[in-house]
Amino acid sequence: MTAETIIGLDIGGTKTAVIEGTLAGEVLARSQFATPQGFAPAWTRLCAEIERHLAQAQQAGRPASALSVSIGGPLDIARGIIYSPPNLPGWDAVPLKELLTQRFQLPTYVEHDGNAGALAEFYFGAGRGYQNVIFLTMGTGLGGGLILDGRLYRGSSDLAGEVGHMRIAPDGPVAYGKAGSWEAFCSGPGMVRLARHRFPQRWGADTPLDARALTQLARSGDADALAVVCETGEWLGRGLAVLVDILNPQVIVIGSMAVRLGELLLAPARAEMAREALPGAAAVCQIVPAALGEELGDVASLCAVIQAHRQQSIA
Repeated sequence: MTAETIIGLDIGGTKTAVIEGTLAGEVLARSQFATPQGFAPAWTRLCAEIERHLAQAQQAGRPASALSVSIGGPLDIARGIIYSPPNLPGWDAVPLKELLTQRFQLPTYVEHDGNAGALAEFYFGAGRGYQNVIFLTMGTGLGGGLILDGRLYRGSSDLAGEVGHMRIAPDGPVAYGKAGSWEAFCSGPGMVRLARHRFPQRWGADTPLDARALTQLARSGDADALAVVCETGEWLGRGLAVLVDILNPQVIVIGSMAVRLGELLLAPARAEMAREALPGAAAVCQIVPAALGEELGDVASLCAVIQAHRQQSIA
């Protein structure tokens, strides 16, 4: 008897990973490449990697039974159509589900990356045992996923969880075409912009700097980097307070930057949230980094299929 597996696709603006995994969230194989700019070159590279993983899985005696996609929104989840995500220029009304299904003749499921991350932590990580969970991506962008009363909440048009669009200041850096949006303050690129604004003599426009380098400096104790991370944490806490007041969750799980920065980011975020949120709501909500750590994206890439399988099992 052969064991069937899932081919998961974690498609981001910076990198794309192709995963072979199981319904239990176990990662068996992975590859990663820098996401090419524009849909056509990205599609060519993606198909080549999928073909390679399918062949390897077949040779290992575990043929893949489905494709699972985690990708940023906005998108039509049921039809798997991608509508111009800010971090994927050129992906305009791309019928990704249909294209993958036709190309590989396998059932294909597509999920918003915020939702996929929420499902991964809910089933296998820091959200286990809770019924009301918010997940935040906080990497290249800031997206979210909501588990309410034990169920994934997608909203009326698959836009629930687009928290990065929320304006938390009357002015400031721009994301989603809007100054003062939460993503503009609380994302990797946002943290870099803040560093350049606060310390222009050190990190001027011509000085190479990215979020990973800034994170490494903060972890090593660099005073300027720590100040930037602390201020980012405070902005994070202000947005968290809004979510806590509205949704009254038990836990908010934060990926990427929270995993890498830990308490350097989360301590000021918790303090600001406590100042801004209703005391009764803040008291019952934990703010934690993703328990799946750097494997979060890999496990999340499998979750569109895992969720469909669990829903079918319940039905």
